[in-house]
Amino acid sequence: MHKQRLRQSENKLKVAFLAFVLVLLTGTAGYMHIEGWSLLDSLYMSVITLSTIGFKEVHDLDHAGQIFTMLLVIFGVGTAAFAVKSATQVMLEGELRDIFGRKKLEKEIKGLKDHYIICGYGRMGRFICRELAKKPVPFVVIEKHPEVVPQDDWEKYMFIQGDADKDETLIAAGIKRAKGLISVVSTDAENLYIVLTARGLNPSLSIVARAGEEGSEQKLRRAGATKVISPYLIGAHKISQAILRPAVGDFLESATQYGNMDLNMEEVAIGSGSAMAGRLVKDSGVRQDLNVIIVAIKKPDGAMEFNPSSGSRIDEGDVLIVLGQPEMLKKLEQMATGQ
Repeated sequence: MHKQRLRQSENKLKVAFLAFVLVLLTGTAGYMHIEGWSLLDSLYMSVITLSTIGFKEVHDLDHAGQIFTMLLVIFGVGTAAFAVKSATQVMLEGELRDIFGRKKLEKEIKGLKDHYIICGYGRMGRFICRELAKKPVPFVVIEKHPEVVPQDDWEKYMFIQGDADKDETLIAAGIKRAKGLISVVSTDAENLYIVLTARGLNPSLSIVARAGEEGSEQKLRRAGATKVISPYLIGAHKISQAILRPAVGDFLESATQYGNMDLNMEEVAIGSGSAMAGRLVKDSGVRQDLNVIIVAIKKPDGAMEFNPSSGSRIDEGDVLIVLGQPEMLKKLEQMATGQ
């Protein structure tokens, strides 16, 4: 449930409960003072009056007691009804909201295909989700601790609460239809278990895992990770490059940093319906018409051809690593998919 909505419901329930208790105590004290009854008799009379059960009076009432009872019915029964209604509404709305919310989420996830599963919504997980959402790329987030998720993010992304190393959690996230999984939870041990479980459920899945300690990379690869990323090694490499090769570092940062409006580096897959398939680089129009530079061509078998010549052939299933202006890259993606 949304945290703000939950807080409002809790406050409403507290107010209703306190109002009911106050009326009940007022009725009990009134009968004790006016009629001189015992605490139990006075409490019993207040309860049957506020609940409108209508049992006979514990003792005969004098005129003052009758007037007090009428006032208690007029003001107290409405308060008691409000308290019961508030409690019922909070419980029913909460349950129904959870039920319909889960059903809606399950339906949306079942409709996903070739999506990504993000395991962990820490600092890295949040940034990854923002980048995928900008593309946009469909994804589902698995987080074990819902309290770490900012309030506004519940409405923006699809979340599943649970352990990502459990079969049922990954199946609920649609792992058998997913294109890839990214594991960036807090410890290498958790990432290792997630990779093992995910690989067992989907042998063809592309898995990217975060490694925090030295030696974890090999273990994660043996567990089935396609790629292993160490933020500390990447950070150290960028810092050293900024000192040793500042111009190269500036170029790469300009080319790869998302959001740069002048120059971006992208990868473009050649689809079956593309007119580019089967053509040479010089005849593809990539350089001449779009002013886009082909940095490398990755073949379906994984072989990488860097700085391809004008006579290099572009085939279906190839992935072009290209450098160019964002609007031209979008046109190239349309050409590559045959649109």
